[in-house]
Amino acid sequence: MKLCVIIPDGMADYKLEKLSGRTPLEAARTPNMDNISSNGVLGVVNTVPKKFKPGSDIACLSVLGYDPEVYYTGRAPLESASLGIELGEKDWAVRCNLITANDGILEDFSAGHISDEEAKLIMSMLNERLADNNVTFYGGKSYRNIMVYNGDIKIEADCTPPHDIIGKSITQNLPKGKGSEILIDLMKSSYHLLENHEINKVRVDLGENPANMIWLWGQGKQPALVPFEKLHGISGAVITGVDLLRGLATYIGWDIIDVPGATAYLDTDYDAKAQYAIDAIETHDLVLIHIEAPDEAGHEGNIHEKIRAIENIDKKIVGPVFDALNKHDEFRILILPDHYTPISKRTHTSEPVPFTICGAVSGDKSGLAFSESNAEQTGLRVKKGHQLMGHFIEGKIP
Repeated sequence: MKLCVIIPDGMADYKLEKLSGRTPLEAARTPNMDNISSNGVLGVVNTVPKKFKPGSDIACLSVLGYDPEVYYTGRAPLESASLGIELGEKDWAVRCNLITANDGILEDFSAGHISDEEAKLIMSMLNERLADNNVTFYGGKSYRNIMVYNGDIKIEADCTPPHDIIGKSITQNLPKGKGSEILIDLMKSSYHLLENHEINKVRVDLGENPANMIWLWGQGKQPALVPFEKLHGISGAVITGVDLLRGLATYIGWDIIDVPGATAYLDTDYDAKAQYAIDAIETHDLVLIHIEAPDEAGHEGNIHEKIRAIENIDKKIVGPVFDALNKHDEFRILILPDHYTPISKRTHTSEPVPFTICGAVSGDKSGLAFSESNAEQTGLRVKKGHQLMGHFIEGKIP
């Protein structure tokens, strides 16, 4: 039995007037996803429990079969594992975005998707000028970086993800609660250091958004996740350009397949991801392919790029991978976004997402194209998202 999970991050969306009342998924040409949905089961699954804010950390933990209410400790500890950061008992990992601040407004949560090289230079400078015995900065990918605090104060502040406050006041959205003063001091100090940094002078001259401030959020301590193979008795591998998924894979004992050109952005190499996945299927029981592009387009409010990303996923990943799976005697494929990232909101929302499973699976064929509204109308609902993985592995859908 060969198993494959494909997560087009943030693909789910609302109906848009500009698309004649269709969602980007409905407007996109997706013959491969539609074929899988029509010949498989189709429904919706709640990947974000009510007590949690919608995000890929919560949603992907659910998709992988881990109850966030039991296992979730924060986003940053998961990303830290991908960077090889070993957290001690006292350590708090904190996500450190490089952002663009403009007249007190958070203008860009990604600093113009700053390059890895520029980001690493900035993080290195912050370690020299801003770090101390209790604070260390680690370079990640592009705007996604990590700060680790190992002092005596618990960093339990209520922190807002920067992608939730695009175009809003920085002052009104600073961390609040226990440990917030540490985070706020670092954030404000970073602005004074970065505002006139040479890298940012060049970026401004080139018409690019400067990385003139850090934004700290998503903090937490090291989680204790049960190995996936111990839970399900099968091996797994992940293909992704995102540290969050790579970190999750590290904690659950999956192999991480490095793919050249996997950028975690709109320009990711879809063809390479598909080929590496096809190769990995031969040596693993389950392969998960995660594609960040639809989510990035959603955050940018870019309808054209979201549709293009969905079509690229369908043509260049879903089609070839499904053809490869069909060469095996038994297989199952699961396709679902982890959460909604509506164009109209430019951030994540918590609605149940559509999912489809095709292959050796119980249940009636839906006969429907893959879309949010079609999934809703089937009446198939998985209320606890972390249970879907077990159903998928067993091939028995409730």
